[in-house]
Amino acid sequence: MRLAVVGVGAAGSRVANRLVAFEQRSGRTLSGGNALLVTSKPPAFDAPERVSDERRVTIGDVHDAVDGGGTRGDPDLGADVARAERGELVRAFDLLDLHRVDGVLVLAGLAGGTGGGAGAVVIDRLQSVCDEPVYAVGVLPSASEGGRAALTAARSLRSFVEHADNVIVFDNDAWVSDPPVADRDSAADAGDDDAGTDGADGTDNPGDPVSFDPAAFAEVNEALAERLVALFAAGEFGDGSAPENVMDPSDIARTLDTGGVSTVGYASTDLPPNGGVRSWLRAVRGWLPWSSDDEEPTDAARITHLVRRAAGSALTVSCESSSADRALVSLSGPPRALSRKGFESGRHWLEREADVVDVKAGDDPIDGSTTLSAVVLLSNVTDVPPVEAMQTRALDYLDDAESERGRDDPAADRDSRERDADWGRFETADPR
Repeated sequence: MRLAVVGVGAAGSRVANRLVAFEQRSGRTLSGGNALLVTSKPPAFDAPERVSDERRVTIGDVHDAVDGGGTRGDPDLGADVARAERGELVRAFDLLDLHRVDGVLVLAGLAGGTGGGAGAVVIDRLQSVCDEPVYAVGVLPSASEGGRAALTAARSLRSFVEHADNVIVFDNDAWVSDPPVADRDSAADAGDDDAGTDGADGTDNPGDPVSFDPAAFAEVNEALAERLVALFAAGEFGDGSAPENVMDPSDIARTLDTGGVSTVGYASTDLPPNGGVRSWLRAVRGWLPWSSDDEEPTDAARITHLVRRAAGSALTVSCESSSADRALVSLSGPPRALSRKGFESGRHWLEREADVVDVKAGDDPIDGSTTLSAVVLLSNVTDVPPVEAMQTRALDYLDDAESERGRDDPAADRDSRERDADWGRFETADPR
């Protein structure tokens, strides 16, 4: 699947840069360098820069409320800036080749002012100029970042879901075993030009500058990039073998056209070297007419195990898999390791696990590869505990804020407080 990649905010720009670097290093073709970075101040990268200066646009540099620190975690300011500079954004989109792509992938940290607020506007503007789907990847803040970050992310997620064709969610807390507390860094929002930061005492201090070491979350950003490339670049090797069960871009698009929130799982294992007596015996067995359809039981078991791992603990955001509307699984590795029995067994297991009647599935053979991998996509999942936990933290933050303001409103339920906070909505169009 060929996608144009757009990173919004410093966090989204770092992930986009990682994604481009990973596809170049792995020989995959996802964006082919067809990328754009949108920030409110130059980002700090956690890897060698793969997106040229010509493909970067800075917004807000002439906005009265924006200084050298960007939007400082204010998503409404981020949205205001992006709306005011919508002409600049549309001109920047000319840097993207939108005529020969299967879609656009927007990456952003949901708790950032630029990533969350401006990100929703960027998605909306892209929808107006691109005929293909616009997908989004939104990274949740860590719980250690506090209630204000949770509220911003909850609002951003609702806005992204409203405007994007599908939103793949990445949960920081599932990938960072010991997130920094004092600096409140996160894979998406740490060091963001627009990220608010919680004080070390647990109180929210949105104006404080963020102390950020870009390398702190390099491995996490790499893991996210690897999963996105594994999913969207399936079958995009120019000189690979023709898949027996083709993973077509339309299969991915059909799985994602449910809208809503989705999650991606990935698992891989190293294979023993292809050579020696054992490999020769396997080849001879394959030539015999009475065993031509036989598969190595170990290959089939290995594939089934990989699919289970990918759909289990290796998801970008944990969920109840049976709440998915659709599912997809793709297997990648040397042709000799792509067991047909394992392929069918893994697909049938996912059908039962996700309670989906028709799981899209395909092969992605890679000649010379020494790794076997499985990528799983669960689309429009509705039972997502990390998102629910984030929303609870956001509501608790609103409760605390109301108490501090001296409000006495015992009759108001949480639904009314959601409306008071303009829950999950940023204006993406000019008010009339």
